[in-house]
Formats: sequence, structure tokens, C-alpha cells
Amino acid sequence: MAARRAKTTAATSETKSDAPLTPYEIVCKSREKGRPTAVRYIAELVSGFIELKGDRGFADDPAIVGGIGFLNDMPITVIGIEKGVDTADKIKHNFGCTSPEGYRKALRLMKQAEKFHRPVLNIVDTSGAACGIGAEERGEAESIAVNLREMAALKTPVLSLFIGEGGSGGALGLAVADEVWITETSTYSVISPEGCASILYKDASKVQDAARDLRMTASELLEQHAVERVLSEDGFSENFFASLKSAIYLFFTEKMAVSDEERTKARYARFRAF
Repeated sequence: MAARRAKTTAATSETKSDAPLTPYEIVCKSREKGRPTAVRYIAELVSGFIELKGDRGFADDPAIVGGIGFLNDMPITVIGIEKGVDTADKIKHNFGCTSPEGYRKALRLMKQAEKFHRPVLNIVDTSGAACGIGAEERGEAESIAVNLREMAALKTPVLSLFIGEGGSGGALGLAVADEVWITETSTYSVISPEGCASILYKDASKVQDAARDLRMTASELLEQHAVERVLSEDGFSENFFASLKSAIYLFFTEKMAVSDEERTKARYARFRAF
């Protein structure tokens, strides 16, 4: 009898593990400790990386790590929202919550890339923009809005890659791109499910319902044409990064062959379609 019970338990466990993740389980996966952050992606994808700091107006925002390097033989600008790895690192990078000077730094680097005809890779992983009084006083909403406007007309290829959380305007400030790619357990949404449950449903316990109703998972975003490609994570192995590097290189090579006017028109049309 005990053997039969053990067998039944094992079968149940196996069935459960094979079941698809619920939307909220995917949200939890997107926040999981040990998940590679933007700095890891930059190290894996870009050689000879040189970080460039500051917005030339107020300060440097450590939530944004950006600079120049090589993707194979191609010079590129890469900009990542960095959450941090351990507690001290998370505090240093403000948990990936970008301030106005961070968005202005990012735009400065994108404009520099446009000047020198370098494609731009944006790596997004944030629960949302910084929401403190200081950020509001320094123009958080305006800095994001300016990025949206300027990125729509940027005369160089832009690819945005979502590697974890894609929260609200904090993510959109780096996502007005020719294409948006997302890893399979990442999310992209106008608000967190916790915020949605509290504000719209007036019930914090309805977080799983909110995650479902927001349609924020990679597969749902692909169905809505909010992203162009869902990337199989493959345990974030060496093969994952090698395959991703090749795909990005091919994407930029193809986009560089298109005229600036044609590329910006297509980018604008992509967002108008929403």
C-alpha cells in the first residue's frame, strides 16, 4: 500500500512539473534570484566593452549601465537596466529602478550611436522607473516621454531585449525599437500584477487574477504583436548566449542594410499599430 502511495505521489509530482506555468508563476520566475542580469548579458554578448557614464546634466545613474563595444566585428552601443546580483549590488543599482538622469544618459548614448552609425542594443529588466520625490522633482515622466519621442525617430537600428521584468513606463523608456525580443519567462506590462490587484480590483489577494488579465507573459505578448520574438532560455547556458549573439548580429546586419528613412517609418508604424 505504501509503495502504491509513493508511486501515485511521484506520478502526481511529475504531472505537476510538466504542466505549463501560470501567468503569476512566470512573473515570479522573471524576478527569481540568480537570474542573469544586464551586466551578465553585456559580458556574454559584447567584447571590449567601455562603460560611459553621466547624463551631462545632473549625475550618473547606476541603474543604467551603458557604453560601447563589439558584437563580433560590429561596433555597437549597448544600454542595460541593471537590477544587481546580491543585496549590496541591488542597493548600488537602485534595484533597476531608473531615475530621470538614467533615461537622459541612455538617450545621450543613443544619440551618440546615431552620430557614429552604431546599432543600439537595449537590455530591459525593471519593475518600473524610480518613484521617489527626487525623481519626480527632476522630471521622471518628462525624461521617459522624451526618450519615446526621440527613439521613434532615431536613425540607427534599435533592438530591445527583455530579460526579466518589463514594468510600465520604466521599461517602455528603452523599448521604442525596431523589434522587441523577450526571453520565455520574462514579462512586459503597463503595471505589476500586485499594483493592478490593489488599484483596479481593490483586493491585493487577486494578484494571480491580475497577472492573468494583464496578458503580460511572453507567449501572450507575441500573440498581441507587442514582441517579435520569444527566446527559449535553455537554462541561460553558453549555447543560449551564443545563439542569442548570432541572432542579434544577423538582425543588426539586416537592419543596417535598410535606409534610415525606411527603418524609422517602419518603427513608427509598429507603435501606431497598437
